Amino acid sequence: MNKRDLVLSLLEAVKGLPTIPAGFFIHFDPRYHRGQAAIDKHLEYFHYTGMDFVKIQYETNFPFREEIRKPEDWVRMPKYGIDFYQDQVDVAWGLVQAAGKEALVIMTLYSPFMCARDTIGGDVLVKQILENPEAVKMGMEIITESLRIFVRACIEAGVDGFYHSTQGGETSRFEGSVLFDECIKPFDLSLMNEINEKCRFNILHVCDYFDGYTALTPFLEYPGDVINCSLHLGDKKLTGQQVSDLFGRPFMGGIERLGTIATGTTREVSDMVRTVLDQAPERFILGADCTLPADVYWENIRTAIALAHNEPGAQI
Repeated sequence: MNKRDLVLSLLEAVKGLPTIPAGFFIHFDPRYHRGQAAIDKHLEYFHYTGMDFVKIQYETNFPFREEIRKPEDWVRMPKYGIDFYQDQVDVAWGLVQAAGKEALVIMTLYSPFMCARDTIGGDVLVKQILENPEAVKMGMEIITESLRIFVRACIEAGVDGFYHSTQGGETSRFEGSVLFDECIKPFDLSLMNEINEKCRFNILHVCDYFDGYTALTPFLEYPGDVINCSLHLGDKKLTGQQVSDLFGRPFMGGIERLGTIATGTTREVSDMVRTVLDQAPERFILGADCTLPADVYWENIRTAIALAHNEPGAQI
């Protein structure tokens, strides 16, 4: 069973897999964001850590637009075409060719809300949605159609799926409100339903990077074969099994991105990972709740993955 078969077997509810799949993500230095340098760095990281799929970091953020100063200005939002994404798509082509027979290749996909946040800033975006949601929705539609160009180019390049990050429903913003349901969720679902129909393996990532959540219920109908999120909901902490049961799909995570794996020794990482594995649900991918710090010690990641794989000598 190669890495592709291992991860896909997880979706088929196959019991008694030989190892627990694992994967952690980091952003590489800007020198490795484009071209062959990006392909080589992704492969270096993939092979060194031993993770079970290739996850391509997205490094083509939407530029800031000075001209969008009020909600009505969203009509000026340009729809970026394939030229805007070409560097990212080229990396996808290269990694599919280099590693696609061995492992699934997954592209990162930021949500329309996240791209709108990059365009004018998060606080301004929230203010504009509250002020005139219909006007902002015009911009969200343009952004969604632009991202659709990127999605289709990546699928043509041969990626197996997407790591779709959604954000904007945090408690301090719109969680559970009509504005979330009208201005954010439909655009998320528009993209996610398409990738869910066309790709065999997609990860739904509910990103709590900014303000966190008190509930995951707004995302229960979001598609995706695996759910990846933080286990912290306000002052409550869930288990991976509870999240898996809530979404009815395998859970990926269990490790806090800024915790022991980022700051501890390999021995401390080993102790932490053993605890996580002991408490893991049956269908599980070991990972973090979000992207790890760029300066994380790669040996800590390799140690965690070796323990998930139960490799000889991994029990430090």
